[in-house]
Amino acid sequence: MSGLTLGSLFDGIGVFPLAASRCDIRPLWASEIEAAPISITRRHFPDMAHLGDITKLDGGAIPPVHVLTFGSPCQNLSQIGRREGLDGTKSGLFFHAIRIIQEMRKATNDLYPVISVWENVPYVLKCIRYIMSCKQL
Repeated sequence: MSGLTLGSLFDGIGVFPLAASRCDIRPLWASEIEAAPISITRRHFPDMAHLGDITKLDGGAIPPVHVLTFGSPCQNLSQIGRREGLDGTKSGLFFHAIRIIQEMRKATNDLYPVISVWENVPYVLKCIRYIMSCKQL
């Protein structure tokens, strides 16, 4: 093993942990609220901790990881939907991922996470520029 670790927010069926494990990165924990996807992830990663609801997590209190991945809900970002953007109730959960990253960085003196990976629909690029500067992207 490389010694690198991964945490997965909005984990779904554990695609980020699966990809990481194939690259010699050890998945430590995941956050997901839907029972069916959690059961799939548990089958593939029985030793990975499941932390539950992202809105209740404290990034400074969970184990720090080198790589933090998240695929926040896209319902309000999809071109098929109403396009409420990150103001939508589901897609706005994105900000909880940012909060957790900030809390983890503060708790580890800016050491962790080393990298964060966000996956979402292409339309998100039209929404994100109004919220974050180029230096943050």
